[in-house]
Amino acid sequence: MPLISTKGVYGLTAMYELSKHQKDTPMQIKEISSNASIPQNYLEQLLSKLRRAELVKSIRGAKGGYILAHKPEEIKIVDILIALEDDLKIIDVKAENPILNIFFDDSKQSMKKIFDVTLAQLEEYQEKYNEYLHYSI
Repeated sequence: MPLISTKGVYGLTAMYELSKHQKDTPMQIKEISSNASIPQNYLEQLLSKLRRAELVKSIRGAKGGYILAHKPEEIKIVDILIALEDDLKIIDVKAENPILNIFFDDSKQSMKKIFDVTLAQLEEYQEKYNEYLHYSI
């Protein structure tokens, strides 16, 4: 079982799309769906969860859509994943062995530290990708 489901990957992708969009104009679901290759019906469910977690805001009207509720520098990947996945889990049940439970709890905390990155910091990966493209030509 993967640690992050399709829900987490799609939701994070949508949030990244929103972080790249102009800050003062909402992005419509169909545009996010198209840019991120996420089925529109599924995206609506994800954005609803993200709105309830106060990570995005919905704007009504003809020119409505979604915007980030905070600056990209203030939104952490771990918070997005927890909002979508309910929690980051290593295992679904407690082990019979208390030593293993301590190990799994420590592992969960380590995993949260790995994802303690903001949306704005994902730009560093864009730079790495650009370098990769440059050297692979």
